[in-house]
Amino acid sequence: MKKKKLDIIYEDKELLVVNKKAHELTVQTNKGGEETLYSEVYDYLHKKNQKVFVVHRLDKDTSGIVVFAKNEKIKKALQDMWNDYAEVREYYAIVEGSVKSDSDTIKNYLTENKQLHTYSTTNENGKLAITHYEVIKRSKNYSILKVTIDTGRKNQIRVTLSDLGHPIIGDKNYGSTKNPLRRMCLHHRYMKLKHPFKNHIFEFSAPIPKEFDIFPQ
Repeated sequence: MKKKKLDIIYEDKELLVVNKKAHELTVQTNKGGEETLYSEVYDYLHKKNQKVFVVHRLDKDTSGIVVFAKNEKIKKALQDMWNDYAEVREYYAIVEGSVKSDSDTIKNYLTENKQLHTYSTTNENGKLAITHYEVIKRSKNYSILKVTIDTGRKNQIRVTLSDLGHPIIGDKNYGSTKNPLRRMCLHHRYMKLKHPFKNHIFEFSAPIPKEFDIFPQ
């Protein structure tokens, strides 16, 4: 099967930023055998005699911005203080039901069970997650949200919106019963990233997927 061309948002001597497709792993799991975004990036940079290092990940069914590093120094610096350097992380989500509040900030604590499923717990047992949302559009059956996060916990947005009673459309692991687009409706749309060694702020954006247009605006 012919590989699709890598959707590059930005590239320089240190960073490569790409727009990940839905249904694609960022990196390989223990099961193995699946094509990953990392392998596509590796093939691309290997031809240029450049290395690649994973900085952060998106869930398999989430699309949008993913940042890779080309050297270990910048990779380590970004990972060690990711919540500080990733100053803005904005997502676009379509959820089930009509969200009542126009905007809100939710603080909860997340942990994993033995099956690696993330869920909310008490502060003694979990890690703090801070999530902000703003309603862009709403109807009786769904709401379109702009979601930003201060922390990057595993499945943070998915768990938080599910706990709110509005699971992301297509996210059956967290309570969604609807999947008209045959994908989870979560997209990493915008990022403001501070360079760890230079006085420079990057701004990256990934267009909202065309299939989301199935919902009337």
